[in-house]
Amino acid sequence: MTARKRPPWLPPRIAPMPAPMRWRGGGRCGGRPVPDIAARLRLILPPGVGLASADAPQPLWPGEDLPGATPARLAEFATGRTAARQALQALGCDPAAIAVGSDRAPQWPDTVSGSISHCAGACLAVAGFRHDYLGLGLDVEPSAALPADIWQTVLRPEERHELNALPQPKQGLQALRIFVAKEAAYKAQYPISQKVFDFQTLGIIWNGQGFIAAFQQAIPPFEKHFQVVGRMAENPDHFAAICWLPTV
Repeated sequence: MTARKRPPWLPPRIAPMPAPMRWRGGGRCGGRPVPDIAARLRLILPPGVGLASADAPQPLWPGEDLPGATPARLAEFATGRTAARQALQALGCDPAAIAVGSDRAPQWPDTVSGSISHCAGACLAVAGFRHDYLGLGLDVEPSAALPADIWQTVLRPEERHELNALPQPKQGLQALRIFVAKEAAYKAQYPISQKVFDFQTLGIIWNGQGFIAAFQQAIPPFEKHFQVVGRMAENPDHFAAICWLPTV
């Protein structure tokens, strides 16, 4: 939902983080570029969506203020905005300032929907025209098993049953997949609902590389059982998901 103070519905960062990877200027979102995860995401993007990755911050544009941020957080923020402006260019738009709204969500140009995500070693953004997509959601996380002590918070009972059917070494990574899918779906719907809700509100149903995130209760204007469509990309370092809400 933001780029990236974690949304209020999420607990603090819970997946074990690798040692910070430093970019020029510091922070934890840079170091080496991540063309592999970006390339894998490009293979599964819906039509008309631009994607960009950034591995170093560029100067912030006027209006892209983050008062009180530490130097590390400011570098992370600036790299996210760099990726966002590059995603606009990939879409064929002129780059523009991406300000922070009162809810801390990125404020994209009026004609554009977009999403920013960054974690250790990856900083990505997607953008699409609003006449095609009411909402886009992107999440990327390091490939590390989701700790079992928060599965009850993240997973619905049927999702926990899905994990129990897997060999134990695979359960933590499958839990991470569900986490990433739910966060991407949340980001996609947030510009429309403007509602904060918990993990139990969405249920993930897998279909190969794709998935749907189904609302388990009504969140106006979304009715119960409304489905957000998404796809998952992975490499040895990262899991990423993209979700979208088409205009028609």
